[in-house]
Amino acid sequence: MTPPDLRYPIGKYQRPKSLTPAERIAAIDAIRQTPARMRAAVKGLDDQQLDTPYRPDGWSVRQVVHHVPDSHMNAYTRFKLALTEDTPTIKPYNEAKWAELDDAKSRLVEQSLTLLESLHARWVFLLERLKPADFDRAVNHPEWESPMSLDQLLAMYSWHGKHHVAHITTLRDRMRWS
Repeated sequence: MTPPDLRYPIGKYQRPKSLTPAERIAAIDAIRQTPARMRAAVKGLDDQQLDTPYRPDGWSVRQVVHHVPDSHMNAYTRFKLALTEDTPTIKPYNEAKWAELDDAKSRLVEQSLTLLESLHARWVFLLERLKPADFDRAVNHPEWESPMSLDQLLAMYSWHGKHHVAHITTLRDRMRWS
C-alpha cells in the first residue's frame, strides 16, 4: 500500500484548459464552502494541536489557517485585475516568508476564519455575476509559462481550499484527534 502524500492529500492541481458551466458552478460552490470546511477542520483544536505541523517540515495548522485567507485575498485581487485590465501581470508573493510573519503564527485564528468567511462571501457574489465570456479573461504571472484564464484560476483556488482543509483533516485523522 502506498503511503499517503502528506503534501498533496487530494493530489496536485491539474490546470484545465477551461471549465464547463457545470464545472464552473461546482468550483464556485467549493469556494463558497471553503470557510465552513476550514472552520469545521479546526473546531475544538487546542493551541498545541494548532501548532502541530501537518507534515514533517510543513506549516503548523495555525499557519495553514492564516495562509488560506492571505492566498485568497491575492486571488480575489487577481480576479478583479483580470476583470478590469487586459491580461495584467500580477505580482507574485513569497508565501513561505508570509507564513513566517508574526501574524501567520499568531493566536488570531478566529480572526482569520472570519476574514475567510467575509472574503469568500464577496468573492462568490462577484463570481456568480460574471458572464461566461468573463471567465476567458486572463492574468499573466511572471512564474507561469502562459497566462491563466479566470476559469483556470477558479479551478486552482477551488482546489487550493480543499487542499489545505485536507492538510488539517488528514492530520486530525492520523493523530486521532476527535
